[in-house]
Amino acid sequence: MRWPYKRTVLALTTLAFFATMAARMVISPVVPQIRADFGVSNTVVGVALTGLWMSYFLSQFPSGVLADRYGERPVILLSLGGTALASLALALSPVFGVFVVATLALGALAGLHYSVGTTLLTRTYDDVGKAIGVHTAGGPIAGLAVPGVAAWVGVRYGWEPAIAIGAVVAGIVFVLFARFVQPTEPQRPAQPMRERFEGGPLLELLRRPPIAFAIGVSILSAFVWQATASFLPTFLHEFRGYPEPVAGGVFAAYFLVQGVASPLVGTASDRYGRDETTAISLAIAALGFVALVAVPGWLATGFAVVTLGVGLSWSAAFLPRFFDVFTPEEEGAGFGFVRTVYGMLGALGSVGTGLLADAFGWGVAFGVLTALLVTVCAALLGNRAVGGRY
Repeated sequence: MRWPYKRTVLALTTLAFFATMAARMVISPVVPQIRADFGVSNTVVGVALTGLWMSYFLSQFPSGVLADRYGERPVILLSLGGTALASLALALSPVFGVFVVATLALGALAGLHYSVGTTLLTRTYDDVGKAIGVHTAGGPIAGLAVPGVAAWVGVRYGWEPAIAIGAVVAGIVFVLFARFVQPTEPQRPAQPMRERFEGGPLLELLRRPPIAFAIGVSILSAFVWQATASFLPTFLHEFRGYPEPVAGGVFAAYFLVQGVASPLVGTASDRYGRDETTAISLAIAALGFVALVAVPGWLATGFAVVTLGVGLSWSAAFLPRFFDVFTPEEEGAGFGFVRTVYGMLGALGSVGTGLLADAFGWGVAFGVLTALLVTVCAALLGNRAVGGRY
């Protein structure tokens, strides 16, 4: 049986997301070493990580515009090559100021991929939820494969070689993507790019009730996901007393579950509905946070890993909701724009959680994340109660 080309596209687009996520994931397991080496607090590190994720999401909209003009392939290659170079610069940072600048560059270049990769898949596949679920799994798989290795390398050799792992992975995937993925026809090759940045059409998107509601849900959900990705290993080390390599291993297990769950959650959203699947997912994640904060011991930690991994796969269920309401001409820039809007605000999860942890402790910080998930579930259930008006 011949291997279909569309599977090559799916596999390498997922690997590209894996690479750009890996370059960001190697930072979290070595946060205590970075903090000690530069002599900074959780809040300051949280500011740097928030900057990384804000720049990541800020580049989502321009990436969609670039893809509409030049096609998806060159934008994804730019993302992979830039991620490799920025990761190398991050690993070589001599002072914390340079570290912050390198994190901003890493976020911006890595951020060019996701929206464009997702749009490429919507042009390739009919089962959008399933394809996006597989693509989204590239991130959790990176979280599975990378943090444990980064934590071990960090303890043995220092945080700099641990972060350099991201440069190696992105470089390899760059070569594979360039070799096996063919160019695609741009959606709007003749339209001047300045027209795509005009405020009127963008504000019109935000005024549509289904899109505005979906962005609000995405902001709060992304805030929680972001906080978890930034500080779960540090929480396990400082609040539960696990050694750093063990905390990195638990972090990897969380992403293993998320990698397995994402395609299933995406498929469930195709079958049972976007909002229903998302609400159930986030309710499961809330239970995981309760167990993590309130119940000591390995059994509770294991339960939390499974429930958080499943529940925080919410994006595989919810992001197809945007494509359900976009026209084909709006998908590239439109999805990039809404990713920028909700992602920029959701990125505050890093600095907000770091600030709460410094001021009140990790228990309060993660308790706030639980309350946010409950709020989102209530909003989704309320929308269903009024007949899915939004």
